[in-house]
Amino acid sequence: MAINRQAVEAALGGECPPVERIRYLALPGRVTEALDEGYKLLPTAPDRRELLLILAQVHQRQHRWHDAAVLHEKAIRTVRSPDEEAYVRHHIGRRLFDEARFRAAADEFQWAADLYRVAGHPGLAEENRQAMRHALQVHGNERGLGRLAFEPS
Repeated sequence: MAINRQAVEAALGGECPPVERIRYLALPGRVTEALDEGYKLLPTAPDRRELLLILAQVHQRQHRWHDAAVLHEKAIRTVRSPDEEAYVRHHIGRRLFDEARFRAAADEFQWAADLYRVAGHPGLAEENRQAMRHALQVHGNERGLGRLAFEPS
């Protein structure tokens, strides 16, 4: 991922919404600062779910899977609709994929796809079906099958 560090620093120096500030802090490698500010902001954050997902992603980049999973579970408890749950499930799938838990990731992507379909977002449903198929393909390759390890439902 190419990052324009000057643009990120300019955004951090200007008027940047607090949640976006945490996202930007994590980009140039100021992880400790991002986590410190993020956890301080969490009790009063207007978009708690998004902040939880950003913090989870910061932990994920450091391979701190358990910390990311705890934040994902907290984010799941904030959902009020199928599309909100699908969004969080997609993030969980990405973490599981990064952890090389490809079959579990495929399950989350399928769940997200089903939720997006029910919520009337066919494009997002298809993106998650593609992610699911990719995770199953990688899972199959890892098992030496060279094809989908399981047929998606």
